[in-house]
Amino acid sequence: MSEIFSDQGRFEGWLMMEAGLARGQARVGMIPQKAADEITEAAKIENIDTDAIIAAYKKKGTRIVPLVHALVGQVSEETGRYVHWSSTTQDVIDTGLVLQYRQAIVILERLLTQLEDVLAEHCETHRDTLMPGRTKMQQASPISFGHQVAVWLSELNRHHDRLDQIKPRFLTCQITGAVGNLATVGNQGIAMRTAVAEELGLKAPAIGWHCSRDRWAEMASLLAMIGATLAKIGQEVGLLAHTEIMELAEPYVAGRGSSSTLPQKRNPILCQPLIAAGRMLRERAALNLDAMVAEHGRPVGAAQIEYTLLPEAFTLCGGALENALALLDGLQVNKVRMRENLDMARGMIMSEAVMMGLATYIGRNKAHHVVFDACARANEEGLTLKQAVMEDPHIKGKLEESQIDELIDPANYLGVTSEMIDEVLGEVKASRNNRAEG
Repeated sequence: MSEIFSDQGRFEGWLMMEAGLARGQARVGMIPQKAADEITEAAKIENIDTDAIIAAYKKKGTRIVPLVHALVGQVSEETGRYVHWSSTTQDVIDTGLVLQYRQAIVILERLLTQLEDVLAEHCETHRDTLMPGRTKMQQASPISFGHQVAVWLSELNRHHDRLDQIKPRFLTCQITGAVGNLATVGNQGIAMRTAVAEELGLKAPAIGWHCSRDRWAEMASLLAMIGATLAKIGQEVGLLAHTEIMELAEPYVAGRGSSSTLPQKRNPILCQPLIAAGRMLRERAALNLDAMVAEHGRPVGAAQIEYTLLPEAFTLCGGALENALALLDGLQVNKVRMRENLDMARGMIMSEAVMMGLATYIGRNKAHHVVFDACARANEEGLTLKQAVMEDPHIKGKLEESQIDELIDPANYLGVTSEMIDEVLGEVKASRNNRAEG
């Protein structure tokens, strides 16, 4: 990502745009083919003094004018007449950035696929690994760790689908001239726009989008959503790595996460940047929405927000995906501790199961009150749920001990977890098949 959004990457995007512009115009007879060939050959980073262009920009405040002058200097005088023909600064900057973003999307797609593979493996490995399910920071009912991971996988797969869906809208060039109507080329505008878009491998817009920035705001929002999911995973792993819980741990590397003063500590290192990147991405998404409020045919200030924040958002998202991959690929799952935590409340995590078993005999609402009272008594007297239930007069004669034993076994209360995991894995497979089919 850092290479794509470096100064060199930016210049290469602009030069690709100028070369594609010339080739497209030659295709419709707007400029000579010889001129287009010469411009394409000259529009390479090694032919341009980028330091001089940067210096000119700092002095005069324009980005593309010194680039055009430099490109004109690399071609014959006759060809120089056709450099940047009928274009405008915003066209070059926007389209150049889209070409950079296209490269960045390839990286995101690769990282998402790798992360999905890691999560799918955890789903299979821990399909039946019991752990406490928690709601509002409290133990609720048993789940499997594979179920928890499948929730993450399903969400990330939807983000991957969204990325597929957004590309045709987002990967759109800007070829519309100063005020967006291509007046400089008369009735050749539509044909030229289409030809240039095809040369660049981008979609041609129906109309200019100099001040219509919904495509970029949509992408920023999607990157923020991916970041939010990864932050949630990082936060969950961090919480479950608490000393008092210790169900998960980051991959162990000697010395990683050590404290400068507390020798016993093993601080979460990969979780923290996931959470931080998620917050920064959400901030950038909000700013990109603000950049949509653009006046007239060219805004004052709004574009400058986008030129910084969207490359930053891609970089943050790519970094977060890499961190998540490192975290989850080597994630340590403590099955023993998960089971110990399941049992720490002396079976009361199974109260819902007992309630539903009793409901068959006395109705659901009454069963809730009876089991609620049994749990209260168990807490007050230090009993197990089984002891409290067995001694309750409302339950005696209705549930046999063998029935109670079956009801309080967490392994019997995973519902359709396995089927749900299979459905999520099927969703991922279907999405990949759709991508392969184009």
